[in-house]
Amino acid sequence: MTTHTVTSADGTRIAFSATGPADAPVVISVDGATMFRAMDFSGGEVGRQLGRAFRFVTYDRRGRGESGDTPPYAVEREIEDIAALIDHLGGRASLFGVSSGAVLALRAVKAGLPVDALACYEPPFVVSSDREPVAPDYVERLDRAVADGRPGDAVRLLMTEAALTPASVVDSMVEQPFWPALEGIGHTVAYDGRIMGDTMRGRPEALDVFRDVETPTLVLRGGASDTWMAKAAEELAERLPNATVELLPGQTHQVDPSELAAALLRYLSSALTDPTPA
Repeated sequence: MTTHTVTSADGTRIAFSATGPADAPVVISVDGATMFRAMDFSGGEVGRQLGRAFRFVTYDRRGRGESGDTPPYAVEREIEDIAALIDHLGGRASLFGVSSGAVLALRAVKAGLPVDALACYEPPFVVSSDREPVAPDYVERLDRAVADGRPGDAVRLLMTEAALTPASVVDSMVEQPFWPALEGIGHTVAYDGRIMGDTMRGRPEALDVFRDVETPTLVLRGGASDTWMAKAAEELAERLPNATVELLPGQTHQVDPSELAAALLRYLSSALTDPTPA
């Protein structure tokens, strides 16, 4: 797939690819932590299905893949990256985010970007007692690992403390061919920590910041995911004035791309053609 680029407000080069009719409504996919186009094994199927009716866009978030990275980092810079994409692609778009990418998409809508519809798959808020909250010094320790030249340790910290992946599983991943690619973007893991802010500290009221997001929003969750993920989806949807929740039976955080694409296609086809709120 052909790579295109836009230039963000601070001069950073952002790489993206697009599939589907050039004159169709634009849908931009916002990846979560560690993911970028070369590592996103589900994006192809989602793009194939959504590309029938939409201009489906995937991009490398700053610091990953073919995109640049200009210090110092701030969440606002990533919102500006999405704004640059929207402007380049015609001035309006819908956003679809996975995991922490869903939270970045929420923050982009809250910032006032021209977004027609939003879909979020399992934003990883920790807002219940079903699991331990992330420690207050989580981002600080990520920064320290990167500053010490240990980006792989930052990835380990994300996986074990934020994603609750067993350490033995992470140890086995280190031996896999894809691990060097993860280490290569290890410095961006702290970016996602900053995007999450204090929403992984076990406090539902931390989600009140999204109460003014009025854009029609679909909150998706997997039926086989951990209960804290279900609680996160419910707490978010309760705060959004124009949200619906859809459960994908049998799915976990590692969602089947075909199931995900089908749900997105149903929702966006309705949200972008029905004049009444979704």
